[in-house]
Amino acid sequence: MYDYIRGDVLFIMLYTVVTTMSLVASCYLLFRQGNAFAADITPPLRLRRWTAAFLASVGVGHLWYFPLFFLTSSDDLRLVDLIGGLLDFMTIFPLAIVVMIVMLQDRCRPLWPIAVMVAPLVVGMSLCIANRSYTLIMIIYGYFLLLGVGIVIYMVREVRKYGRWLRDNYADLEHKEVWQSIVVLFIMLLVFVIYVFTNDGVAYQYTLQVTCIVLISFLVWRVETLSDLSVSQSLCLAVETEAGGGESMEDNFSQSAQDKIGLLLQQRCIDVELYLQRDLTVYQLAKAVGTNRFYLSKYFARQGNTYNAYINSLRIDHFVNLYRKTIESQQSFTLKQLAQQSGFCSYSTFSNAFKQHMGKSVTAWIGDNNT
Repeated sequence: MYDYIRGDVLFIMLYTVVTTMSLVASCYLLFRQGNAFAADITPPLRLRRWTAAFLASVGVGHLWYFPLFFLTSSDDLRLVDLIGGLLDFMTIFPLAIVVMIVMLQDRCRPLWPIAVMVAPLVVGMSLCIANRSYTLIMIIYGYFLLLGVGIVIYMVREVRKYGRWLRDNYADLEHKEVWQSIVVLFIMLLVFVIYVFTNDGVAYQYTLQVTCIVLISFLVWRVETLSDLSVSQSLCLAVETEAGGGESMEDNFSQSAQDKIGLLLQQRCIDVELYLQRDLTVYQLAKAVGTNRFYLSKYFARQGNTYNAYINSLRIDHFVNLYRKTIESQQSFTLKQLAQQSGFCSYSTFSNAFKQHMGKSVTAWIGDNNT
């Protein structure tokens, strides 16, 4: 076992790079005050700490497996390998799940079920260590695989809920969406599948280390470019608490109240171009209109719309008017400049919103209007 990598100097160097990289990344997230990737973004402190713990567990786990490159006794190799598997199930795997859950900032999800899910893995690996045998290993792998599939299904569902929550509360989604966490999950699950079926070979070992490099880089970037939404979330929750419960408010949300909110939106959002304000939240708009977040969200829901789509539609209409006025005055411009003047933080977001609202791309629309 592991004889095929013991004398591979290139692999040992790659393994050392991954170990060092994970430990350095952990220290960076834990101790650095600033943000090297996006200075204007304040990432969630809770996510930063959990990610640092996960990366530290990856580095420490790699350190534990270092003796495998030098030991020759089969009993010693087996013991190191089994204990390493136990440590992975106790640290790396549960911490990876925690990181992905903490990325979802719509609510604080309980973390104790993770310990319950991991407990059978810990018990199984402990029995293997006690017997110094791999007899239970395939059962453990089978449970691990089923657990991984279950987590993927759970995360897909939760990320979709989170996406709806974002669109109901935020006008600008830059640095807020976390669908990439699903990508991370699939990468980890894929690595495990490769391990189950092709773990006895050099190709797998190299693939695992390269995947670790990608995973570490991705996680640091993701943490540093994700905005902390805890402040606005607490404000929204405070509004809902003051409202006194959802059912009674829903019953009292009459057609006249809906019409009144529509009129107030026209007066205090559209007429004064409040929608051009960057990162305008539904709470801020509700406060400007003179209502609360619940009523405003209910208004958009009854319109078959979301808050994000509502604001984007106003911004797209503003862009169209701005474009036509600029063309008529024969002023020089770029589409990026007009998009920014219309309230969009980035051109890519504007382009996607334009296509969704107008049913065609910006260039196609311009082409149709110039003919």
